[in-house]
Amino acid sequence: MIAVNLLAVCALDGLLGDPRWMPHPVRLMGALIRRCELLIRTWFISATSRRIAGLLLAVFVPGLSFLAAWGSLRLAFLVHPWLGHLLWIVLGYTTLAAKDLADHAWEVHRRLHAGSLQEARQAVSLMVGRDTGRLTETEIAGAAIESVAENTSDGVIAPLFYLAIGGPPLALAYKALNTLDSMIGYRDASYRDIGWASAKLDDLANVIPARLSAGLLVLSSHFRHATVANAWSIYRRDCAKHASPNSGHPEAAMAGALGILLGGPSVYNGIHVERPQLGDPANVPHPRHVPLAVELMWTSFGLAIVLGVAFATLWNGI
Repeated sequence: MIAVNLLAVCALDGLLGDPRWMPHPVRLMGALIRRCELLIRTWFISATSRRIAGLLLAVFVPGLSFLAAWGSLRLAFLVHPWLGHLLWIVLGYTTLAAKDLADHAWEVHRRLHAGSLQEARQAVSLMVGRDTGRLTETEIAGAAIESVAENTSDGVIAPLFYLAIGGPPLALAYKALNTLDSMIGYRDASYRDIGWASAKLDDLANVIPARLSAGLLVLSSHFRHATVANAWSIYRRDCAKHASPNSGHPEAAMAGALGILLGGPSVYNGIHVERPQLGDPANVPHPRHVPLAVELMWTSFGLAIVLGVAFATLWNGI
């Protein structure tokens, strides 16, 4: 039945995405994290105490998310098996973000295609953390593609991976950790102590999904009329260049699959940051590459579904 549940979860995400009117666990996690951060900054003054508090926070929020999902599912299954499976599907559905990712990328492409650079900058600002106010057309396309690549791992393959091996409790614990990292896992002075544990644990949680995502993106290039051998070569050459132990894997794979150059200098909160270049220097990103990146994400998602359902079937039966 778990295999059927997985299929239902993926179908719901592909069809509905994330309706804004619907209560979403990630928004609740975000509110909890903000409240905890405020308490830590108020109660803990020294760097050491904040580092300890940050570690406790990195364990508390994912642990609470796991226990809340596990307890809810256990209660639902006690009431009736069908209610349990229904809740499994609903909770699992909230962990995936394939359609939302695709919708954001398509919005950037539409704005670029319409020639509205300022609106394209605003659209891509919803996808990335860098400053977007002065991005060129090429830089906007590159930023959108990099976001699609990174979130193919963080928002699609990773939660599906954890759903397949541990159900909604483990997938929601992963989402909590990923949300912690995105909110407080910065390396600047204000978050260095509070967010260090969240950043490290998120890196650990993404070791397998990031590499799995890269492999799927490289394989997906075959279905996009690209050369898998070239995509694999670029991936192997450039995946370790990124400062992150994981982000470089899907980004290098995406650069190789599209045959373009990603990375390079960017501005974050007014600070110029030199990032490594990944891919083919001869071909810069173009707006036409954005929908191709989305297609690669969907193809990778489809391949991951096959793997996830196969694993769930072998492990748990239909």
